Amino acid sequence: MTFVPVIPEAYSHVLAEFESLDPLLTALRLDSSRLKCTSIAVSRKWLALGSSGGGLNLIQKDGWKQRLFLSHREGAISQIACCSHDDDYVAVATSQGLVVVWELNQERRGKPERIHVSSEHKGRKVTALCWDTAVLRVFVGDHVGKVSAIKLNTLKQAKAAAAFVMFPVQTITTVDSCVVQLDYLDGRLLVSSLTRSFLCDTERERFWKIGNKERDGEYGACFFPGKCSGSQQPLIYCARPGSRMWEVSFDGDVLSTHQFKKLLSLPPLPVITARSEPQYDHTVGSSQSLSFPKLLHLSEHCVLTWTEKGIYIFIPQNVQVLLWSEVKDIQDIAVYKNELFCLHFNGKISHLSLLSVERCVERLLRRGLWDLAARTCCLFQNSIITSRARKTLTTDKLEHLKSQLDLTTYSELISQLDELIFKFEPLDSACSSRRSSISSHESFSILDSGIYRIISSRRGSQSDEDSCSLHSQTFSEDERLKEFASPQEEEQPEQGCAANRNEDNVLHGLAMSETDKNEAFLPFSIPRPFRSPSPLVSLQAVKESVSSFVRKTTEKIGTLHASPELKETFEPKDVGQEREEEVIADTRPQEEDSEKKEISQLLEEDRLQELTAVTAEAMTKLLDPLVLFEPKSLRTVLREWLSQLEKTFSLKDFTGISSTSSLPVELNLDVHLLSESEERVLDKDNEEGKRNSLGIEETGGHIACEPVSSLSEPLGDVFRVYSPFTIANSLQKDLTELTTLCLELNVLNSVVESLGGHVDCTLQQLSPEILACRFLKKYFFLLDLKRARESIKLSYTNSPCVWDTFVEGLKEIASSNPAYTEMEEGDLPTGLQLLDGSIPSDSPLLIAFATRLYDRFGESALRAFIRFYPSISPSDVAQLCRHHPARFLAYLDSLVKSRPEDQWPSFLEFLLQPESLRLDWLLLAVSHDAPPSTSTLDDEGHPRPHSHLLSWGYSQLILLLIKLPADFTTKEKMIDICRSYGFWPGYLTLCLELERRREAFTNIVYLNDITLMEGDTGWIPETLEEWKLLLHLLQTRPTPQETLNGSLSDGPAPINVENVALLLAKAMGPDRAWSLLQECGLALELSAKFTRTCDILRIAERRQRALIQGMLEKCDRFLWSQQA
Repeated sequence: MTFVPVIPEAYSHVLAEFESLDPLLTALRLDSSRLKCTSIAVSRKWLALGSSGGGLNLIQKDGWKQRLFLSHREGAISQIACCSHDDDYVAVATSQGLVVVWELNQERRGKPERIHVSSEHKGRKVTALCWDTAVLRVFVGDHVGKVSAIKLNTLKQAKAAAAFVMFPVQTITTVDSCVVQLDYLDGRLLVSSLTRSFLCDTERERFWKIGNKERDGEYGACFFPGKCSGSQQPLIYCARPGSRMWEVSFDGDVLSTHQFKKLLSLPPLPVITARSEPQYDHTVGSSQSLSFPKLLHLSEHCVLTWTEKGIYIFIPQNVQVLLWSEVKDIQDIAVYKNELFCLHFNGKISHLSLLSVERCVERLLRRGLWDLAARTCCLFQNSIITSRARKTLTTDKLEHLKSQLDLTTYSELISQLDELIFKFEPLDSACSSRRSSISSHESFSILDSGIYRIISSRRGSQSDEDSCSLHSQTFSEDERLKEFASPQEEEQPEQGCAANRNEDNVLHGLAMSETDKNEAFLPFSIPRPFRSPSPLVSLQAVKESVSSFVRKTTEKIGTLHASPELKETFEPKDVGQEREEEVIADTRPQEEDSEKKEISQLLEEDRLQELTAVTAEAMTKLLDPLVLFEPKSLRTVLREWLSQLEKTFSLKDFTGISSTSSLPVELNLDVHLLSESEERVLDKDNEEGKRNSLGIEETGGHIACEPVSSLSEPLGDVFRVYSPFTIANSLQKDLTELTTLCLELNVLNSVVESLGGHVDCTLQQLSPEILACRFLKKYFFLLDLKRARESIKLSYTNSPCVWDTFVEGLKEIASSNPAYTEMEEGDLPTGLQLLDGSIPSDSPLLIAFATRLYDRFGESALRAFIRFYPSISPSDVAQLCRHHPARFLAYLDSLVKSRPEDQWPSFLEFLLQPESLRLDWLLLAVSHDAPPSTSTLDDEGHPRPHSHLLSWGYSQLILLLIKLPADFTTKEKMIDICRSYGFWPGYLTLCLELERRREAFTNIVYLNDITLMEGDTGWIPETLEEWKLLLHLLQTRPTPQETLNGSLSDGPAPINVENVALLLAKAMGPDRAWSLLQECGLALELSAKFTRTCDILRIAERRQRALIQGMLEKCDRFLWSQQA
């Protein structure tokens, strides 16, 4: 093991990366070459990522578990700004120069909506966005120097869903060059351009320049709040050339110039990350003369900037460099408190934290990164041995760290730790002697006064020690989950802004909240009785309680099911005793019924307790991003949970459908006893009889999976649309989430697993469609119907049986609605009125009612469903009429045309989700209500003359589908479809997009319509080679066949040598056209009309040249006269 060098200077802080955001980018599909992250912003609640495809992803920082996706068709996202005082608002700028402001409606749990779109900077590049710190106002700066403000006025607290009262966009100022950075604080707007910085008082509309000296390049500027500057008024820091900064008052007066050039000659500090071992080079470099493109206020007392070399953090008031580290290829950085989110030029994102060294080591210890923690301690020895750090990193913690390292692998590292621990001893000789007298059974902590507080553990019992040990073992995992789920809890804002400017006070202010958390580090202290246990300990306790409850319940059931005849004695009985026994016999059935009800309730509670424990464990695992963003791990967790769900609800199949099942309730209890405890002894004959009736086989002490299949057989077509148990709302919510995830990820294998863990081979070979249908029938009451509906449409597109099963379940629920029954009578308007008035627009049950109407009224009902969009989507209608695709096509065409014509393309593109529907819909459109192929293609597959003029029923829809943006492969498939069906307008349009000009000219010649080559949209050859190709095609083309009307003279003008020669003369001039025609041997085929046209063109050309010459001479004379 290599020796870890020691950093000579006592650096107090370090940049650390504790988690990788690569899985998050993978889940968001932002790691491909086609789509990547282009902009970034962060707030208290959100991490905002803009993509090159125009999408804005908003990820909740608390666990990275909630995501909002906002799409923009105006281009890629170039800038993002989150409102600092209200997380419900975000502004984005697109590559087209539009600024869009969104209200997320998270408090009202509504859909995000655009509240303003500004085109003030359209056609320009927006370079900076900034929010007002008090009101809803956005400042925008672009590359030509224009700065505008978008003011939004809302009475958010006083109204529920009213729209915004919009004010016109106000132009603040126009500076002399590109806007580099904007910042706002307390009514002042700070604008930094390529040449200088400007300060604007937005309330009094006053503007003034900062300083007298200009600069040339990208230099940033930022405000420094007054509470952190030690003065009443805030300060301003402006970047200057040569690693310098201006310190400016809030009124714009330059107070001093800070020089950091020589201070940056020290070697860079390593970034502490698990990706690589931290390295430090002691070589002192030359001073760095840098330009700081942006300045960001960070963590109260610091200012952050970056270059192509790395990240720099300054304490500007003390003219000190807190640290600088090499981080390459940074495009932008977003900061919140002491968190840094770095966007790299390749689209990757790094999540860094600015921490004190001792706190960094603590977090590494919590995560179990022993090797990295030890290396960090050895690197920063001079920082750790300070008195302040030693209160956090005690000797006990370092000894514990050393014990976790392998002696053979990390021998040198352990020896360096020993040296570090030895350096801790000479702090005070008296302290050392007192510490040596402390028993090994005791621990201690150092108070701020220097007194050692001894905590004895001898008074605790053995059970207390075991509990402490278990808690310590599970704590690191608990802390790891809690850290990732709630990063804000650890990144508390540093407290205390010092009034003076000495370094100790400043750095102490950065770390005041860090030492307060020392008591939370449980592995190195005795757990307190009021401390809440970790989730794993709680789950262990629940499991033991459930096991004990099952064992007691099983014994009670065995006692109750013992035959009462076995308890009777054969002693002589008198008449009184017989009467008493008759009375007892009469009351015994009632007692047995009440006992059976009590047993049933106990069994329900027992099964639900087990399911509750397993569900809580599964939900806890889903909080781990390594599980949530890894499909394989996620499926494993769901499969384990699904096996418990199957155990809980498969046992209830007997009683849950007792009306349709012939199995007695008593057998259910016996089967349950067999599954819970196989040690129970039953009568051999009765046991064999029950096994034969239920299909139970015992092999090697396990029950095979036939009982599960037999349990599912009685279900048949019966749906569980209501829960057989009474389930608490919190448990129902978790069950719904996990069950729906199982359906979405196709985790259906555990459904066919037996109680003994074996899988029936016959059920294992069932198709995914059949498994999905069984899953829907069994757990329909646990599904989120909206998500299940979308999942089925995406995952089982080619499996209509799954959709039919889902619709049947919806019908089962809808059958209890009186309006569903009333639809059997009356006409279509009555049915639509019932549908509109009795069902909420966002309810999935709308599909069941729509199916009933379609079954009765057919295509007329489909056209009426347009009014229910988007509650009834085109994909729903496609499933309804999959046996009649022509009906779906008519519905789709009517739905698109129900919007204004200018919205047809965008609306159709919105409907094409997923994009694979594009080719399916195009194939439907060209194959229905279309002319026969014999009318569009000849025997050799070439276009028939004038066949592009034929009428197509859905030509508008086809052209819309063709003109929508798509990738190259999809366009090629489209062009093949158009050619095979003879839709020549679409074929020629696609040839133009794909640069297949040779194919286009060939087919135009066969279509024999000269108008295709005329007008603004005509196909005119652009090069000499294309003209030669066209003339050659005319020579080699066979004699045109009859047109659709039976005569070549009817219809538009044909494509012949005469007409093409006239076009050539107009495009290239008569002389060049004549020489080209002679070269191709076609000059003799021309008529006198062509000669006259050429003469006219020559005369017009000469007159035009004479006119131009006269204008040039006049201009020349005018210029000479001005010089004289």
